[in-house]
Amino acid sequence: MSKKIIITGGAGFIGSHVVRLFVNKYPDYTIINLDALTYAGNLENLKDIEDKPNYYFEKVNILDAEAVKGVFEKYNVTDVIHLAAESHVDRSIVAPLDFIYTNVIGTVNLLHTAKEYWKPDYSGHRFYHISTDEVYGTLGDEGMFTETTPYAPNSPYSASKASSDHFVRAYAETYGLPVVVTNCSNNYGPNHFPEKLIPLFINNIINKKPLPVYGKGENTRDWLFVKDHARAIDLVFHEGKNRETYNIGGFNEWKNIDLVKLLCKLMDEKLGRQPGASEQLITYVKDRPGHDLRYAIDATKINKELGWKPSVTFEEGLSQTIDWYLDNTEWLKHVTSGNYQHYYEEQYSHR
Repeated sequence: MSKKIIITGGAGFIGSHVVRLFVNKYPDYTIINLDALTYAGNLENLKDIEDKPNYYFEKVNILDAEAVKGVFEKYNVTDVIHLAAESHVDRSIVAPLDFIYTNVIGTVNLLHTAKEYWKPDYSGHRFYHISTDEVYGTLGDEGMFTETTPYAPNSPYSASKASSDHFVRAYAETYGLPVVVTNCSNNYGPNHFPEKLIPLFINNIINKKPLPVYGKGENTRDWLFVKDHARAIDLVFHEGKNRETYNIGGFNEWKNIDLVKLLCKLMDEKLGRQPGASEQLITYVKDRPGHDLRYAIDATKINKELGWKPSVTFEEGLSQTIDWYLDNTEWLKHVTSGNYQHYYEEQYSHR
């Protein structure tokens, strides 16, 4: 059976890399990019594939159950790769209800539509839910998150993702829906919306603006290159086992302040600035509420069972990321000015 796959959030950061990989690698698949085009959804991320014959875009909010059902019926959808989510922790502290609606209710809308549309025979179908390591809470100086680590979310964002994970597994247990879940560490790379640390700081260094570091910068994160994450999603979708969880991480822990200093060093080299110039922009600010000290993912399971491992070191991936932003200044200008939000009307209103 030729697959007809909805990829939700496909105009976002991670989603656009997954959509591009699937469209190019599997020309016999029909790929439906389903995205509400909220502030982080940017169709300019996919300009290079928008005219491919196996690619379709549907501007749909996953909170709209009838619209989601309509897309299933229009394309006879066989599979879902679910990436759509509100994902910025700081925003979740200010507006937690937005995260509950999209991440919990939106996920349940998708699950319920898939359950109803695919029944009574779920064979040949898959609902793949992408989640975060933040559902596990925080770590001390030792240890790593595994697939069996108990959930202990500390922010409205991580609580909403934890809830959505539970609903996915509940639909598998209660209704027999064929699901798979992955929990990933912090992603970085091209096309990242500049509210997140690395693209924000790249843009601020270019423009000689302050680099706000929470607390003393001692919070530690595991970083995963977005193209490696897309490869992992491809592997799990095709070869992962139903009802299994796979943790995807970079084996790549960095304290925030050490990351920022490396970023400053690379940016100074690439911009031809004096060594240490960008470090002068570092500004320490009050820590945010519920700021987990350390995340670290043990990705042994996906390595042993599916053969996945990161393809680049953090230094290599960060250098490639900086180069992409320096080579795509128009993209960055469109995003920071908001002009990218006009792209849908300009390119798709006549389709």
